[in-house]
Amino acid sequence: MELNTLNPGKAKVVKRKRIGRGPGSGWGTTAGRGQKGAGARKSAKAGRVAFEGGQMPIHRRIPKRGFKHAGIEFQIVNLKRLAAANVAEFDAKVLFDLGFIRNIDKPVKVLAFGAIDKAINVKVNAISEKAKALIEAAGGKVEIV
Repeated sequence: MELNTLNPGKAKVVKRKRIGRGPGSGWGTTAGRGQKGAGARKSAKAGRVAFEGGQMPIHRRIPKRGFKHAGIEFQIVNLKRLAAANVAEFDAKVLFDLGFIRNIDKPVKVLAFGAIDKAINVKVNAISEKAKALIEAAGGKVEIV
């Protein structure tokens, strides 16, 4: 037995309905949609996105409260990566050139993941307290831009 010799049998092979191909097919004229009404229209199957058959849609039933968070999205750089780089001065341009951040225009934040043992100077938009303490303990400087 091989794949090219397999046969699904007569009962399994069902021909596809060719709807709307004239009266000879048996599915001509209204193409199985009946007469008039929403079901006969071309957009009825897709329907309106939130239509629930006349029932009040869920997005209108649920009360709207609260607010949407519109906080600043920082690009995160960890101390571990700064320590591994062979650079002493870090700013957005240098971090971008090293591939640590993707966009020079977005704000950068340094976090204290990892350790640092060399003095580095960092010019960033934000830094965690622990990261700042570790950099200054190693003899470096931190400048918030």
